[in-house]
Amino acid sequence: MTLRRFRPYFRYLRAVRGPVTAAVVYGLLFGATSGLGLPTLIKYVFPPIFDHSGPPMAMATVVLVAASVPMLFLLRAVASYLNSYYVQLAGVRILEAIRLDYFGKLQLLPLSFLQRRSAGDLLSRGLADTAQLQFTLTLMANDGVKQPMALLGALGFLVWQAFTTDGALLVLVCLAVVPLAVLPVHYVGKKIVKRAEQMQSQLGDVTTHFAENLSAAREVRAFGLEQRETDRFAAATRGLVLAQMKIVKYAQALTPAIEILSALGIGTTLVFAHRSGVKWETFISIITALYLCYEPIKKIGYLNSELNRGAASLDRLEVILHEPLSITDPAAPVPVGRLRGEIAFEGVSFSYNGDPPALRGVSAVIPAGTVCALVGPSGAGKSTFANLVPRFYEVGTGRLTLDGIDVRAMRLADLRRNIALVSQEPVLFNDTIYNNLLLGLAGATHDQVMAAAVDAHADDFIRTLPRGYDTIVGERGALLSGGQKQRVAIARAFLRQAPILILDEATSSLDSESEAAVQDALRKLLVGRTVLIIAHRFSTIRDASRILVFDKGAIVAQGNHASLYAGNALYRSLYDRQSATP
Repeated sequence: MTLRRFRPYFRYLRAVRGPVTAAVVYGLLFGATSGLGLPTLIKYVFPPIFDHSGPPMAMATVVLVAASVPMLFLLRAVASYLNSYYVQLAGVRILEAIRLDYFGKLQLLPLSFLQRRSAGDLLSRGLADTAQLQFTLTLMANDGVKQPMALLGALGFLVWQAFTTDGALLVLVCLAVVPLAVLPVHYVGKKIVKRAEQMQSQLGDVTTHFAENLSAAREVRAFGLEQRETDRFAAATRGLVLAQMKIVKYAQALTPAIEILSALGIGTTLVFAHRSGVKWETFISIITALYLCYEPIKKIGYLNSELNRGAASLDRLEVILHEPLSITDPAAPVPVGRLRGEIAFEGVSFSYNGDPPALRGVSAVIPAGTVCALVGPSGAGKSTFANLVPRFYEVGTGRLTLDGIDVRAMRLADLRRNIALVSQEPVLFNDTIYNNLLLGLAGATHDQVMAAAVDAHADDFIRTLPRGYDTIVGERGALLSGGQKQRVAIARAFLRQAPILILDEATSSLDSESEAAVQDALRKLLVGRTVLIIAHRFSTIRDASRILVFDKGAIVAQGNHASLYAGNALYRSLYDRQSATP
């Protein structure tokens, strides 16, 4: 049952069929030299050397017979080495393919799915679970061939002896004990699969704690949370150790159980050998073959344990790999070039994962070239409204159009090429400033990049850095100030030259000097574009020609500042509250 569980993933072996074929061939050779070669030496090659009843054997013959021993072991060792080498070569390539599939799927899943899961858990699935699956697949390709072949070779020798020598009953007794070794393998396998799922889940918790702590390093030190964080991490790791030891308890009990059954088989064989008058060379060769039966069974038992652990990891990976894509390109997309930028919401409702609606029957038309501010209390629906435009989330009911075209009728790439985004906390990648700017428009010329940086008032500070545009910005732009990151993000928006711009309170966390530079760059960026400003501070809406007031998921008023201040109590109270704040 467990092996069938992995059958759909054997497709990963196709890309490495050369190394896998080589591994199988050398595995078969290893199995043959182990399970069949050693008993054959003991039964047929060694006895003539010690038979003194006839004429003495020539020394050259003795040397030749003796040389067969290292030659057999050399062949066995070379086959084992090459089998392991090609298995590992296939394994690392399989791991790469699995991780690429997993990572690629994460790029396509909607934000709503990713936001329901912790980053640490997703990291654990993409690293630890893929590594476990890779280990399982390569182990199957390795011991899944070598050990059954060694077992079949040893069993074949025993059957051969049953029909060619006296003591057939002895051989049958030996064979009768072999199936008993399967019982602990089956029992341990059932126990391990559940424990493996618990362990992988606990490992995800540990990774989550790690990632969360590193992302909040400043807060931990500011609030004196070092010991608290250490204690929380220790609790998580204790849970992981407990889960790991439960697996160890069952997995490590397997070998002693099989060895006890092996000893039982050997002891039984000894009794029957004495009663049957079996010759010593026959007895030793049978004991060797019997031992060589149990060794593969132990390895196959371990393989079964790893198959169950791999199945547990596969279950966790399939949560991501099999998650249906709710936001996709239409089957027959409408061709879209550069849009003018008119945005229209027609009775749009939306809720997050069955929660109360974040938007309720919202209708609004924002003409092309309008600078529109979205204001309202926290949780009123402003960000949801803006995030539906690039299809970060899918409209629940109603219709959202750009230039009269439903966004669901466009290719995602065409839609998002017409939209630029400047976030409240812009994300920069751990790369050079120049490459971070290029994210705005792949293939932009050097002159275009420079012009965008100048327009965003970023060129001046970039040139003061030790390596200028080749400066590495650090993880999430940690080596730049907030104002510098914002100006790089604005430069990316300039470079994109999109007709629609979404600003998520781009100046809310800046000092006055940085805010002045960013505001000046933004005024130039707004010209000729349809702009949605998610406003948390009313000082940012002075450039807006239109304001939409949100409350409890609905647009309760719209107009300019003067008309709204005079005619809408909610807007007036929000404005006065901020104006009164020193």
